Amino acid sequence: MISRLCVSAEFRAFATNAHRPITDFLRAVAADLASRTPGRGVGVIGMCFTGGFALATAVDESVLASVVSQPAVPFPLGRARRIDPGLSAAELDRVALRAEEGAVCALGLRFSEDGTVPRARFEALAARLGDAFEIIELDSSPGNAGGFPARAHSVLTSEVRDVPGHPALAARERVVAFLRQRLAPTA
Repeated sequence: MISRLCVSAEFRAFATNAHRPITDFLRAVAADLASRTPGRGVGVIGMCFTGGFALATAVDESVLASVVSQPAVPFPLGRARRIDPGLSAAELDRVALRAEEGAVCALGLRFSEDGTVPRARFEALAARLGDAFEIIELDSSPGNAGGFPARAHSVLTSEVRDVPGHPALAARERVVAFLRQRLAPTA
């Protein structure tokens, strides 16, 4: 079942420079939600398999904030997939233009030792989005202060400890603040 999902046309988990058709549906959902709510637009959070989908959804004008948490697609097998941002070049061009205009910002989260989410992927995104892409990288090296295992992956869920000052809790709090800031009504 998972192998069928990974190669299906909607997800294209191994393809580089790929438009993933599922993001067309997500853009439509975002636009519909934005049209039915009082805010200026919407924010999108993608995690793991759907991590990059959040950024591809930001092609739509209704998306003002994109949270890309541990984006694992395309699966990082080989250099090209490690640096691939998880969306097509045309989609990334559009998101980069929107970022340059101040219309969208993105926040990326990953663990330092997470091999499924290469640092090179975030470096490639930062090179295109500049200051509109904020990176939060939690230390998961041996003996790290947060007590994360080297194989830590889920920044916003399973690794969060409800302890003030814990790095994953602080990251989650930053996500909430980021979304509030980006989605706050203008005066």
